[in-house]
Amino acid sequence: MRLPESTLVLTVLALGALGLQEPEPEVLFDPEAGPEGVDHENWEQPGGFQAPSEGEMERFGAEDAVNVEKVEEPPLNPEEEAAAAHEELYSEAMALLNSSAPGNRKKAWDMMDEAAALGHVGARVRIAWAKFAGINFRQDLSAAQKVFEEAAAIGNPDAQMGLGLLYATGTTVGSSQAEALLYYTFGAFGGSPWAQMALGYRYWAGVGVATSCEKALDYYRRVATSVAEEVSFSGGQTLQRVRLQDESESNGGGFGGGILDNDLIEYYQLLAEKGDIQAQVGLGQLHYQGGRGVDTDHRLALNYFEQAAHAGNPVAMAFLGKMHLEGSDVVKQDNDTAMMYFKKAADQNNPVGQSGLGLMYLHGKGVNKDYKKAFDFFRKAAEQSWVDGQLQLGNMYYNGLGVSVDYKMAVKYFNLASQSGHILAFYNLADMHATGTGMLRSCPTAVELYKNVAERGKWGELMMEAHSDYRNGRTDRALGKYLVLAELGYEVAQSNVAFILDRKESELFDENEMWKRALVYWTRSAAQGYSAARVRLGDYYYYGWGTDRDFEAAALHYRIASDQQNNAQAMFNLGYMHELGHGMRQDIHLAKRFYDLAAETSADAKVPVALALAKLGFVFGWRGLQQYQVVIDPELRASLEAYWDLYLLTVLMGLLILLMLARRPRLAQARQQPQQQQRP
Repeated sequence: MRLPESTLVLTVLALGALGLQEPEPEVLFDPEAGPEGVDHENWEQPGGFQAPSEGEMERFGAEDAVNVEKVEEPPLNPEEEAAAAHEELYSEAMALLNSSAPGNRKKAWDMMDEAAALGHVGARVRIAWAKFAGINFRQDLSAAQKVFEEAAAIGNPDAQMGLGLLYATGTTVGSSQAEALLYYTFGAFGGSPWAQMALGYRYWAGVGVATSCEKALDYYRRVATSVAEEVSFSGGQTLQRVRLQDESESNGGGFGGGILDNDLIEYYQLLAEKGDIQAQVGLGQLHYQGGRGVDTDHRLALNYFEQAAHAGNPVAMAFLGKMHLEGSDVVKQDNDTAMMYFKKAADQNNPVGQSGLGLMYLHGKGVNKDYKKAFDFFRKAAEQSWVDGQLQLGNMYYNGLGVSVDYKMAVKYFNLASQSGHILAFYNLADMHATGTGMLRSCPTAVELYKNVAERGKWGELMMEAHSDYRNGRTDRALGKYLVLAELGYEVAQSNVAFILDRKESELFDENEMWKRALVYWTRSAAQGYSAARVRLGDYYYYGWGTDRDFEAAALHYRIASDQQNNAQAMFNLGYMHELGHGMRQDIHLAKRFYDLAAETSADAKVPVALALAKLGFVFGWRGLQQYQVVIDPELRASLEAYWDLYLLTVLMGLLILLMLARRPRLAQARQQPQQQQRP
């Protein structure tokens, strides 16, 4: 009887597990073997046949080859042609959205809307995300939910991520962390980078799942790898992290946080138009990399760099070299032009130009590869603390390009480059920590580094768009964007969601639920090390906002912010709780100690600490007086109570007389000085 195939596989596995081997099958016929008992080397086939030698065999020539004509593919049917056209339209829209020219955004969204109207699933999901966050479309959460549900049902990973977000935040649907985890998992398996980031954060922070560093490492590494592959020689975009809480406290409710004001930008533009070289270079760098509230615009960057380069500025020449070396939709890639600008800048000892020449020799762009020259140029740039030189030196030591492999030197230069914020430096350090290359393996450190890289993806632009919406009064749109980023694990977005909900400025959620929701995001932000969020958690438990009042829990959060994060506000609050005995033993001496620590930690705390200490001194004195029993005659008490205002007036008059007597010597001295000056 023949065993089923599955049973045979299980049998083999079981034998292997027991350390046994399956008996080899009996060979019934071996085509390479001759007749049994015959000399195989000198055997001749019966009939006198002898195989010809290689020289006697006729060679096979090119003329003997069979020419197979190319088979033409059958023409597409109308449905397939339409689908191909829709896909091409969607691809063009995505290319425009990812371009460096901000003027293409409107055209890109129009094309995306057209593709969505034609039924392209990817375009429909993209439009749904835009409607959720209020990007180029009116914010419509219900419409976004409908598209997410329809596309998720047919397996679209980005739509599955969207449904997971709705369940995780309780937006338009009932909150369900189990449903959110399910859809995030589907989306991550389908290749959605947002779903992979959301799962990575949840496994890292233990949100709705058991904490697992290795799973978080796996998900974050996938996203970080895709982000690192898209990083150009410029080092990637700058991610501006603006916390609304800090911005509100530092500016009295205004805005700032490193964002350039429009008036200031216009002032620099005026200087650049008048020929100020430093203004031209500064504006060129600002538009080249973006950040500080300014969008990336390579067209404007090229204009400012060319003006400064004509005046002989080496920095502008070097950046022009970078733009021509990378190429974009504004500048055509040209190795010769890049080499020209890099050489001009390097001749003036500019580190950017030196690093650019090193890149060209390292990769053989327009020149022959020469690791020695590349190393020398990178070393010169690194000696001037230029980040690209440091990064590339680390790469050469890591890969042994032109030098011996030296992981310690690689780590040294990667650390230096990471201090300047280069994405690839973080990524390389993450790889080394994850694999234990040149150092002890550290999963937590690797996860944090991969997370940093993943958060520098293209989607990081939502952070500044959300901030711009909030500044312009579009709070619901800002909240929609911050909610997306908060689920991806951005700590700044989590604190900003909590800040908006704390102030009850949004209409997306019921007002009675806002403090409960804010408590969740303050908790997540505090877990990532934001001290102000930890203090707000203490406030929520102290006053009972969104939760039951719990003085002990409030004291715990204040103590963490005080001891681990050196927060002056937390120290002041601990002093106040010790003074009143809330959640801890009443102790005036400890209260004074915490008040003093708060004043030493922050200059802003000196005035409230002085008032608190004055009150504390009064309370301490009053309690000291209460320890002594002073017996007052009943008639004297009655007189004091009846004529207290006269007695008070008498005391005040006495104080006034004493003050005048004290000022008389000063007045006399002041009169004598003019008289002495008038004498010859």
